[in-house]
Amino acid sequence: MSEIIKPENIVYQKTKVLTDKVMHYCPGCGHGTAHKMLAEAIDELDIQYETIGVAPVGCSVLAYYYFDLDMQEAAHGRATAVATGIKRVMPEKYVFTYQGDGDLAAIGTGETIHCCNRGENILIVFINNGIYGMTGGQMAPTTLSGMKSSTSPFGRDTKTMGNPLKITELVAQLAGTYYVTRQSVHTPANARKAKRALKKALEYQKLNKGTCFVEIVSNCPSNWKMTPVESNKWMEENMFPFYPLGDIKVPQQ
Repeated sequence: MSEIIKPENIVYQKTKVLTDKVMHYCPGCGHGTAHKMLAEAIDELDIQYETIGVAPVGCSVLAYYYFDLDMQEAAHGRATAVATGIKRVMPEKYVFTYQGDGDLAAIGTGETIHCCNRGENILIVFINNGIYGMTGGQMAPTTLSGMKSSTSPFGRDTKTMGNPLKITELVAQLAGTYYVTRQSVHTPANARKAKRALKKALEYQKLNKGTCFVEIVSNCPSNWKMTPVESNKWMEENMFPFYPLGDIKVPQQ
């Protein structure tokens, strides 16, 4: 006779905030883990039915398939504008955007900056893999100096292509941001830190103190043309020195 599994014996179970739909992300990509950490944070706070997410255009354009939440799709780069409208109409809800570097830091730069400057009481989740993932691996604002892409095949030349944009440090200087941090999800320990940051950022919405901004530095094995293991090592050696992990702006006690 099979053993009856009692609730107190359960070590791990999938969060109910994620659906059973198979994710479309490339093998080894950080998006799936980032989704999981965000979903678990929402689950642990018991706010599933009080939360509204806004999906972007980019690799995570289908995020509404994966989160068992009220979700709204936004036009490319306009997620923070859509989230602003939702939060102002329903201020009692927990509202977040989930955006990549092309959506947030290129076509959506204006929306991002002004949303943070106004101090809209939302959470912005920013996935930074330094490249346009969905559309063919073009250079993004966050592409590192010397980093190759389909539109910078010899590497990013800052003399002609400009410098990589540290938009997280940029928004941290704005009076409207309340909590700004940079995390990763490439190891179990880092994933747990990212979940704590996301959970904290959601909780801060109760205070109505301004925008919370959580960057997650991630990999892109397909467009970096590496295996998942190689891409994580490359990220540690190249992305993290330029985009160091940790809190950038924390609430003043």
